[in-house]
Amino acid sequence: MKKGNINVSVENIFPLIKKFLYSDHEIFLRELISNATDATLKLKHIASLGKEKIELGNPVIEVKVDKKSKKIHIIDQGIGMTADEIEKYINEVAFSGAEEFLEKYKDSAKDSGIIGHFGLGFYSAFMVAKKVEIISKSYKNKPSAHWTCDGSPNYTLDKGNKKDRGTEIILHIDKDSKEFLEENKISELLSKYNKFMPIPIKFGTKEETLPLEKDAKEGDKPKTKTVDNIINNPNPAWTKQPKDLNDDDYKGFYRELYPMQFEEPLFNIHLNVDYPFNLTGILYFPKLTNDVNIQKDKIQLYQNQVFVTDNVEGIVPEFLTLLRGVIDSPDIPLNVSRSYLQADGAVKKISAYITRKVADKLASLFKNDREGFEKKWNDIKIVIEYGMLSEEKFFEKSEKFALYPTVDDKYYTYEELYNKIKAKQTDKDEKLVILYSSDKQSQHSYIENAKNKGYEVLLLDSPIVSHLIQKLESSKEKIQFSRVDSDHIDNLISKDKNKISKLNDEQIKKLEELVKTVVNDEKFVIKLESMDSNENPFIITNPEFMRRMKEMQQSGGGGGMFGAGNMPEMFNLVVNTNSDLISQILNTKTKKKQERLISQSLDLAKLSHGLLNGEELTNFIKRSFEIIK
Repeated sequence: MKKGNINVSVENIFPLIKKFLYSDHEIFLRELISNATDATLKLKHIASLGKEKIELGNPVIEVKVDKKSKKIHIIDQGIGMTADEIEKYINEVAFSGAEEFLEKYKDSAKDSGIIGHFGLGFYSAFMVAKKVEIISKSYKNKPSAHWTCDGSPNYTLDKGNKKDRGTEIILHIDKDSKEFLEENKISELLSKYNKFMPIPIKFGTKEETLPLEKDAKEGDKPKTKTVDNIINNPNPAWTKQPKDLNDDDYKGFYRELYPMQFEEPLFNIHLNVDYPFNLTGILYFPKLTNDVNIQKDKIQLYQNQVFVTDNVEGIVPEFLTLLRGVIDSPDIPLNVSRSYLQADGAVKKISAYITRKVADKLASLFKNDREGFEKKWNDIKIVIEYGMLSEEKFFEKSEKFALYPTVDDKYYTYEELYNKIKAKQTDKDEKLVILYSSDKQSQHSYIENAKNKGYEVLLLDSPIVSHLIQKLESSKEKIQFSRVDSDHIDNLISKDKNKISKLNDEQIKKLEELVKTVVNDEKFVIKLESMDSNENPFIITNPEFMRRMKEMQQSGGGGGMFGAGNMPEMFNLVVNTNSDLISQILNTKTKKKQERLISQSLDLAKLSHGLLNGEELTNFIKRSFEIIK
């Protein structure tokens, strides 16, 4: 057996790091500013210990673009480096100075906010630069150092002439990356990645208007002064304690996150936990539409106030990705590019915590202000219903706050609804049937029919309602949902189901033949039933099972969770044998007139069900005018 060490050639690995270290080359700015932030936070921590005399001042990080010389400068006033430290931290690829610092000061530095983990962020500079310089002076009383590298394994390290503490990184931008020499581009990246970094970031200057002096005359123009343009907010709302914030603070931070969003959020949830993991953040419930796809990717993930991604699936349960806001955690494991999450136990615990926190907040809002909660229901129901469908723990907690509205704008919890329907039911062994409408306007006649019989009709109109009622039926005992235009409608709302027909057997047979001759359509199943005389002569209903499966297939996608394939269109045509119009049709002398009346009545039923269009609609209108004449 032969043993040995695998040799890694710097000549081979360096081009790979340069080209493939990060998927987006624009990340270089975030990484270098993160390093500058770490350097400043390290200095602040050492100063806070009081063991060394350090004039801390008010350190800032400055970014400068020199388009003419094709350079970008990132300058900090942090801890700085000696020549030996540059050798150690820069020349040894993947050696993390942050990790070493945290180990050295492990008892006191755990809450310092230091960002770095992998020791590779600095090398992102070579994705956009053909040469990189480091000019650094340590906070210790030692000479400054000047390091230069052209992207090859070769470098130079000389004495520098820097007098002030801190580090300056100079990027000589490559011709393929000249877009990063545009100030607008750098401003965009700073706003995207560094908007809430904990150290002030200066990018250029701006004019600030001064207040008018006391002796100013009418028409005098206010004076201005040039000030540093600080592009970030080092103390965002989520880093503060909830007790230190009011409603205006939360709304102000929402506008800061989403300056182009003009509607105020409905309410917010402040996340703040330090055991068994560290997590802070603020989630907002915005007004939501029924289109769940366009709402996603509005929650921003940060790590120690450094923007990582706006794709938080895996950390935040999928149904909560419809919300907006910020999550910040140093305990979320990221890969080397900080762009994708690694699935592990910590992430699952964080996801479960966020789910529980949201459920508790909703329960509290419902308990403390039910009227206000009901007014918000239509704007938040898609999140809650989506959560009930996809997260079992959330489904269990939803009993306390999930609402079931009626077409008459009454709101019930499941328990209230169940008890109300159960009290009306005579046969206690039968399933409780819950009627609902998915479209208040198009199903109006069916709704009125049910209400006239004394039944409550729910309004369940979200795009996932078919999946949700399936879940409810499988989770609860002895309940069944039925849409008001379903084929169960006769059994559910006709109190005269066993009413004797006015027609004799011969008339029923003749009627059936007539209807079949006129309809002649395979998608209609003809049913003759004895109902109230004042019921419509023709009623079209959907087979509940077929309709529900078709809806679930459509909402799940062509090859979604309920399988591929097109469900056929199927309808029931219920003919009321006790209708006065049916009797009139049978007593009409000519078959042509009979068929004409049946066609007109059938088209009216189709029109009521939204099935009349094209040539059939044209013929119906023409026939209607002829009948009027």
